[in-house]
Amino acid sequence: MNALVGIVDLARFQFAMTTIFHFFFVPMSIGLGIVVAVMETLYVIKKDEIYKKMTQFWGKIFLLSFAVGVVTGLIQEFQFGMNWSEYSRYVGDIFGAPLAVEALVAFFAESTFIGLWSFTWDRFKPAVHVIFIWITAIASMISSLWILAANSFMQNPVGYAIDNEKGRAVLTNFGDLLLNKQLWIEFPHVVVGTLVTAGFIVAGMSAFKLLKLKQDDPEVPLFRKSINIALVVGLVGLGGAFITGDQHAFELQSMQPMKYAAMEGVDETINSSKRADKAQPWAAIAVTNPKTHKSIAKIEVPYALSILGNHSLTGGTTKGTIELNKEFEAKYGKTKGDIKDYYVPENTLFYSFRVMAMGAGLLALVAIVALWFNRKKSQLILTQRWFLWVMGVMTFFPFVVNTAGWLVTELGRYPWVVYGLMTIADAVSPNVSVASLLFSNIVYFLTFSTLGGVMIWLSRRVLHQGPYYEQEATQTDRDPYDDLAGKEAQV
Repeated sequence: MNALVGIVDLARFQFAMTTIFHFFFVPMSIGLGIVVAVMETLYVIKKDEIYKKMTQFWGKIFLLSFAVGVVTGLIQEFQFGMNWSEYSRYVGDIFGAPLAVEALVAFFAESTFIGLWSFTWDRFKPAVHVIFIWITAIASMISSLWILAANSFMQNPVGYAIDNEKGRAVLTNFGDLLLNKQLWIEFPHVVVGTLVTAGFIVAGMSAFKLLKLKQDDPEVPLFRKSINIALVVGLVGLGGAFITGDQHAFELQSMQPMKYAAMEGVDETINSSKRADKAQPWAAIAVTNPKTHKSIAKIEVPYALSILGNHSLTGGTTKGTIELNKEFEAKYGKTKGDIKDYYVPENTLFYSFRVMAMGAGLLALVAIVALWFNRKKSQLILTQRWFLWVMGVMTFFPFVVNTAGWLVTELGRYPWVVYGLMTIADAVSPNVSVASLLFSNIVYFLTFSTLGGVMIWLSRRVLHQGPYYEQEATQTDRDPYDDLAGKEAQV
């Protein structure tokens, strides 16, 4: 039994590591594709060369993130077969169709047009060339749609039947898989999250560059414009994230009530009709005992949970984790292995949710201040160097917010790998050992660390070289006798 626990824990750790690291680059590459497409569209409309240079410069960072994202995605698929063969066998009939479409259609289009965009700057007119980057960006979003269709099935299984003879799920309705309610609240939330990620990466890297430049440097206008474009895109993404996030939380009350209760720190059921204020309080801070699953300490804000969860000042009922666990035990029975109940990691979900929500609020505040400092007739963005440092730090903050959101999504499904159908313990490969998992975890960790280090080094190198590096290098490498030959020809 100890060996089984060790295997499950190591397999879960590896899945978390590969998923989180892969999800560093998915929002980054999708979002950067959109930001770069916006920049090139401005070049086509305004016919200002600064937007062309801007597009080509940030396009390098986009290409780097795309390459690393592909590699990490392949590693993630590989570990499914190694550690989660029972899971792969169980859902293979469901996942086969959407993942095949993703690879053969969306990823093929994405890869083809990213190549056309990269190597045909001098072969097509700007109005035609910009179409390539928009197709790439749209194909990237469609690619994520098919991946999230598979993930949404894990969260809310639909369009399936259980083949008892073979002991697996089979797809009965492809349309139901695509119309899954979970998909259409998860997909928009991820897409707007990519805008936030890319917007603050571009703005933050621009801030770091401005810290190195003198105010009269010819590169300053390009990076100031980059900040404005990126933060407008980022604010659009933040607005969308608040809307889609609110809708997601609202739907969780019926689809995954245990996840919702843990996010809001509700251990005992809150029935507003039995309270004097007829409203549900919201826990700003809460600590839950992981053994008893009861709150040890809590600071509550009156009425707030009714507003957030019920969209009204009063009313509503939120079932607590203790009551829900009893309901799940009656419905599903005791789970296998050492899993004795259906509680999720309450404290992790509670604070991950707050890191995500409060982090988004902080990003919005920084974006608004930055746009004010960087307005056309103001030099505050250049003189207030402390704020450039703040913006620079914000380069990394979207990764924290995205990871927190992903932890809520995945850990909130515990102990299920496919909600209500298959537990995590049942999904692990039967033939893996603690030694093999420990070895593969070390190898993957070193691989991801190397990839991350190379990505940071190359991005820093591109930023240090600046947008006019190729132009300056061409001028430096030019034969000085060319000018003399030209003058002699004139004589």
